[in-house]
Amino acid sequence: MIDSNAQIHETAIVSPEANIAQGVVVGPWSIIGPEVDIGADTIIGSHCVLKGPTKLGARNKIYHYVTIGEDCQDKKYAGERTYLEIGDDNVIREHCTLHRGTVQDKGITKVGSRNLLMVNVHIAHDCVVGDDCIFANNATLAGHVHIGNWVIFGGLAAIHQFGRVGDHAFVAGMAALNQDVPPFVMAAGHYAKPFGINKEGLKRRGFSPEAISLIRHAYMIVYKEGNTIEEAVNKLLPLVAQEPSIQLLVDFLKESTRGICR
Repeated sequence: MIDSNAQIHETAIVSPEANIAQGVVVGPWSIIGPEVDIGADTIIGSHCVLKGPTKLGARNKIYHYVTIGEDCQDKKYAGERTYLEIGDDNVIREHCTLHRGTVQDKGITKVGSRNLLMVNVHIAHDCVVGDDCIFANNATLAGHVHIGNWVIFGGLAAIHQFGRVGDHAFVAGMAALNQDVPPFVMAAGHYAKPFGINKEGLKRRGFSPEAISLIRHAYMIVYKEGNTIEEAVNKLLPLVAQEPSIQLLVDFLKESTRGICR
């Protein structure tokens, strides 16, 4: 169903099996396939391809030459019915690619809201991306990657499949991640190593000086005292009462299976 208030360029090809909400704009030469659901006031640039089953929320802005919902690049994929879901208020710049999931995982790739994907970012099959993240040009997520909220990826940074990056982490440009990056941590290098906490990012998000000091203390427990992960978790637990956000770090460490960058 195409809402009567949608603006579809005469050269665009839109399947009658797509759902186009009010206020949507579709630019010239773009292709919207069956089972693509586009939320209100979303703008699709020219020469974009959207393939279903894919669902986009409201007020997303998709620039030119973007591919959304295409079959994944996993050789095990055999045409199964899988999904892509994107939230609200995202900005997806030129030449980005976001692929649907695989049945070997949960069958869905998910991207949250208010994210900025700069030119040529790739979000592979089965990835889960939170809210308010920034991915600079050519950042690349392999399959099954989980990214938290308020994460920044520098240009040309890449992460190994099944990798995880926690909330408020910062990944420097050209970093190569073969292990998990915990919440609050800055990582850089090939392979990436930790370089303190994302202090400036935390300041911008309203963390108090006292909270930042406690998060830095938590970082020292994990990285500077020679503790095992289990020992670090036990030492972090008393800090949670003083700064609840440290629970993010505790949970992340407990759930890590690939190990954290060291």
